[in-house]
Amino acid sequence: MEITKERLLMCPPDYFQVDYVINPWMADNVGLVNLDLTRAQWRELRDVINEYADVVEMEPVADLPDMVFTANAGVVYGNKAIASHFTPIERRPEEVHFKKWFRENGFELFALDKKIGFEGAGDCLRDRSKPWLWTGYGFRTEVEAHEEIARFFGLEVIPIKLIDPRFYHIDTCLCPLANGFLMYYPLAFDNASRLEIETRIPADKRIVVDTPDARNFACNTVNIGDVVITTRVSKLLQDRL
Repeated sequence: MEITKERLLMCPPDYFQVDYVINPWMADNVGLVNLDLTRAQWRELRDVINEYADVVEMEPVADLPDMVFTANAGVVYGNKAIASHFTPIERRPEEVHFKKWFRENGFELFALDKKIGFEGAGDCLRDRSKPWLWTGYGFRTEVEAHEEIARFFGLEVIPIKLIDPRFYHIDTCLCPLANGFLMYYPLAFDNASRLEIETRIPADKRIVVDTPDARNFACNTVNIGDVVITTRVSKLLQDRL
């Protein structure tokens, strides 16, 4: 039997720059992007992912530097997709292009009320083993989106409150992994959210990330089957993975 590969959407960084500041990491980097290095790193990541999944590329658009972050385009479950409505106004012009891509590629598209902030798979992650979605709120996505997400996908939504502005999306501080494991940075969440994680994920399946690894975006990881594609992380975290 032929095994269907996962598909991942990527967008080349042809127009990537730090032209504005919408998160703490951008504050000291306006105008400092080395585009040649960025393109080389992007191609390297694409080629690695292509070994394990099918990469689908969409065309970049001039003057939309953050389109490269396609996890924020929306969230997909089966043939259904919910498009993002970005909280920062700088990213809202991306929305029409992502919606067009979803429609042209056969997805049943649901658009949230434009009064509700929602930033796609940056804030909505499907658990790899259980029928629920880890869904962040607090900085970009609003909790009012959660009920609509649950209804459209028919999945339980687990609200996780983010409290550290450096970790403004849930995918910067939490990553569901295969076989019931979950990697996360506890200090990014409020107490109730940490308890929710600890209640649902057994201790032997929880991989706690320390602050140096979290600041290096260790949780902003791609998991395909038993393969974890991540940034440079500590030896301690490597051993856990």
